[in-house]
Amino acid sequence: MKYTENKYTRWIVLACLVIPMFASYFFDDMFSTLSHIFQNPSTLDLGWSSSDYGFYAGGYSFLCVWGGLIVCGMLIDKWGTRLAGSIFVGMMVLGAALVAYGISGSFASSNLCALMSGWVAKPSLLVSYIGCMLFGLGSEIAGVAVTRSIAKWFKGKEMAFAMGLQLAIARLGTALAFVVSPLLVIAQNASESGVIYPYGQTIRPALLGLGLMAVGVILWTLFVVIDARRDSQTGESDKVETAEEDKFKFSDIFKVLSNKHFILISLLCVFFYCCIISFKKFATSILIPRFGLELETAKWIVTMIPFFTVFFTPLFGSLIDRVGKGTKWMIVGSCAVFLSHLLIAFAPQGVPFWGFFSISLLGVGYSLVPAAMWQSVPKIVPEKNLGTAYSLIYWIQNMGMLLVPIFVGEIFNKYGSQGSGMVAAVRAEWIFISLGVAAIIISVLLAMSSKKHAELKLDVPNKKS
Repeated sequence: MKYTENKYTRWIVLACLVIPMFASYFFDDMFSTLSHIFQNPSTLDLGWSSSDYGFYAGGYSFLCVWGGLIVCGMLIDKWGTRLAGSIFVGMMVLGAALVAYGISGSFASSNLCALMSGWVAKPSLLVSYIGCMLFGLGSEIAGVAVTRSIAKWFKGKEMAFAMGLQLAIARLGTALAFVVSPLLVIAQNASESGVIYPYGQTIRPALLGLGLMAVGVILWTLFVVIDARRDSQTGESDKVETAEEDKFKFSDIFKVLSNKHFILISLLCVFFYCCIISFKKFATSILIPRFGLELETAKWIVTMIPFFTVFFTPLFGSLIDRVGKGTKWMIVGSCAVFLSHLLIAFAPQGVPFWGFFSISLLGVGYSLVPAAMWQSVPKIVPEKNLGTAYSLIYWIQNMGMLLVPIFVGEIFNKYGSQGSGMVAAVRAEWIFISLGVAAIIISVLLAMSSKKHAELKLDVPNKKS
């Protein structure tokens, strides 16, 4: 039977794919606008310091960096997005549940915690770190499955727009975390020990995140049904293996890594995303002392980052679909992020306008580069290797995301009390400024290479007239 696709089906598929990512983004950023509370660990039942928080945040990337992304990305190419994606969506939820347990009062009062206290100083941090490792690997591979599925359903159509829209809606999860988490975690009257943030408060964002993931699992299941139905009618396979010579081989990973355009995109990804994702983890701790902001104001300024992407990422994706010039837009976006961090570090102190303006630039750059970058990968990598390719990019990206939060956390732990946090904020910004410079250099090299290799069509519009 010939397959006839309803014009709305691919958009239903996109809706099913984006919600698990929405939940993942929320959970990953649930403490971002609460980072300041870790500067006074004595006020938390958790007892985490800023360096502990940085260590926990880096746990997201641990398994990804140590080979997990590469191996699991290969599994997507061998097993297909439906099977492998389902496994890693499940891992994402399992890891999140372990984090929630680790920061709960139930764990703190359990026999397991008492046993672990004999050989580790902070059992809650260790359990949460392990959960964050599982959550991070599951989330990243689920993201690979989502990106590859969008490439499949929107090939030759509105691919850049669809990928941009997916990113925009997923980042609403970040926006929700920024806004809601401070409302959920409320300081209580100080106890005799000085604690004002008991376990019952700090676990609330995690419980909300788990609820969102439950909805995501239901919609992911619906996607699996729709995608399997399409393949059964078209005779296709989500493994993208049609002939013996086209089947995935381990050697394909070296073919991907030998592609210089792939390497450039991967390097741009790690430098660019660390400028934003790692920055968000400590954004309120940086913005409050730099621009003399109250927590409520700082929270809303940081929330501008994902809100900007909701509007601009699909807009830029649609623009790239129609006019192309993807590598040029990557340069513009990288420059916007670099300028943003320069302003955050050196704009006049105590002037809120510069906080708003800087984050606006950051939001525009965060919209522009991904809209141009992710749609470029299917142009330089064979379709049968897309799962591996996206996984390798995330692997390289996670190297930075593993280390940068640890370095920034150590800066705040060491200098956070100096100059009301100003010294730590500026020192942290030097890291992001350096990463911004690297992103600009890489994007320029990519544009130059694209000009020499016009056959790749990196700067050619996606949408056929």
